[in-house]
Amino acid sequence: MITKEEYFNRQILLWGEETQAQLSSKSIAIIGCGGLGSALAITLGSSGIGTLHLVDFDTVSVHNIHRQIAYTMEDEGAYKCEALGKLLKRRYERLKVSTYKEKFETFIKQEQEFDLIIDATDRFPVRASIDKYAKAQGIPWVHGSVEAFHGYVCFYDKASFDSFKISDQVPGGITPPIVVFIASLQANLALRYLAGLNVRKDELHYLYFDDLGSLNHRKFLLNEED
Repeated sequence: MITKEEYFNRQILLWGEETQAQLSSKSIAIIGCGGLGSALAITLGSSGIGTLHLVDFDTVSVHNIHRQIAYTMEDEGAYKCEALGKLLKRRYERLKVSTYKEKFETFIKQEQEFDLIIDATDRFPVRASIDKYAKAQGIPWVHGSVEAFHGYVCFYDKASFDSFKISDQVPGGITPPIVVFIASLQANLALRYLAGLNVRKDELHYLYFDDLGSLNHRKFLLNEED
């Protein structure tokens, strides 16, 4: 069996064995196992975090696969959380993975404990529910959303998600690269926080590619106390 020192060699070089060992005690809930969720789970599931809770009641459809990088044509019809969980265990067998084929509102009734919640959904009302639950439990959460060539990322701590107009708008077209791009930013915030590194909280990042293909980045502080 490959040792942890071998598997996480490059991360240990970055922040040392103590910090790497610290990650093994951390637990994350990823809400949604589609485009953002599958990319997040692959990245964080092989970073040394101890436990991932994957929540998604949906199954894999052919039109998902082009942007949801965890799945192949062989996964069509399978529950996303279960297919994703199996992939993560093949990537790093020591990872503890729990899968939940249910909605977020049902999932939270089980009173699990997490260090962090990550939003990988595509509905504003669900994100509002995540924010409400996270605030009640005193747990931070990382928001992410994508559409077309743009996306949003925010590490929510004290600021309220009410800063958005909550509606049940269905996302329009999406390009695969922006999904992975936004998921990587979410994962970076999550990993830094769990590793005990500095994280700018309650700051909304809006990233978009303009008509010339240039990347633009705008930041908005959401916490009035700042």
